[in-house]
Amino acid sequence: MRFKVGDKVNFLNESGGGTVTKIIDSKLVKVETADGFELPVLSSELIIDQRSVEKEETDNLFSFNQPSKTSVKEEIKQEEEDNSISDINPWGNIREEKGIYLAFEPHDQQWLLTGSLDVYLINHTSYDILYSLFFEINNSLEGVDFSSVPPNSKIVIDTISREELENWTNGYIQVLFHSDSPQKLYYPLHSSIDLKVNRFFKEGSYKSNSLLQEKALILNITNESSLETVSGSDSEKKFGSKTKASVAEALKDKPLIEKHRTAVGEATVDLHIAELVDNISGMSSSDMLLYQKDYFKKTLDSAIAAEYNKVTYIHGVGNGVLKNEIIKELDNYENTENQMASITKFGVGALDIRISYPE
Repeated sequence: MRFKVGDKVNFLNESGGGTVTKIIDSKLVKVETADGFELPVLSSELIIDQRSVEKEETDNLFSFNQPSKTSVKEEIKQEEEDNSISDINPWGNIREEKGIYLAFEPHDQQWLLTGSLDVYLINHTSYDILYSLFFEINNSLEGVDFSSVPPNSKIVIDTISREELENWTNGYIQVLFHSDSPQKLYYPLHSSIDLKVNRFFKEGSYKSNSLLQEKALILNITNESSLETVSGSDSEKKFGSKTKASVAEALKDKPLIEKHRTAVGEATVDLHIAELVDNISGMSSSDMLLYQKDYFKKTLDSAIAAEYNKVTYIHGVGNGVLKNEIIKELDNYENTENQMASITKFGVGALDIRISYPE
């Protein structure tokens, strides 16, 4: 159920209640209790206090200054717009690099591959942004949404079903950056969005993160450090004449291992062939093994270049061929040690590789 600021609510599973003082995101609100404490509470754990609703209806019945239907609709629309914007992770440190992100968060976190998803645009910068979002639908370009987002905030663009996902895979986003006292002046961003729909149907695509409260498929539109700044020599040029490269190009400079990062200096790489290749038709068993070994070497080389301390490789159980090939390949790497990864977390199908660096 969607709540709005000022709603009187009761707790579902315990006595008491209070007043909604802030909408944190689509699932979480702040409630001020009768004794003055503010608590973050899941919307699913709340219910509207019907006594307050009945009182409000009675007050309206005897009011001679009832608002017009038009103004009521405008107020509801404004409330919905306000409720769709919230702070990014107000209670924790944000690990992700400063930038703009597009995220798809499943409603059902127990069954990530079913049910509806909330689509977020996340502004993890110190600038106000004005964005326009376009997608190619039925071979034509359609404007999906445009709005503004304050610094370090996120907005719910839409809630979509699995059947609608195909409409959200190819498109473009344009962004303008504003600050009353900017340290840098950025050119407008123009970036393409190119997603394969089958990514939405792989559990590994939905990662824990510090931008949202739940697991989500997150697309890095751009990092703030990659944005092009206006220099003094550009002052006479027509503003906006330059555009930013596509998402795919913007991400090329990032180390391969960053795709699998789970914490500072740590990553988890799933070597199951279905996680690495979208279509395995025509691949023999030896082809698959070669591809897995090659990806193992590329990610380990990337981890060493980026000075990671630990990489967990999920090789699966099977007949142990891939695991043996990995251990054999490690003979070519100095300053690495391997051991079985946490059984409680990965079962017996994963290997921890720890990397040390000379002083």
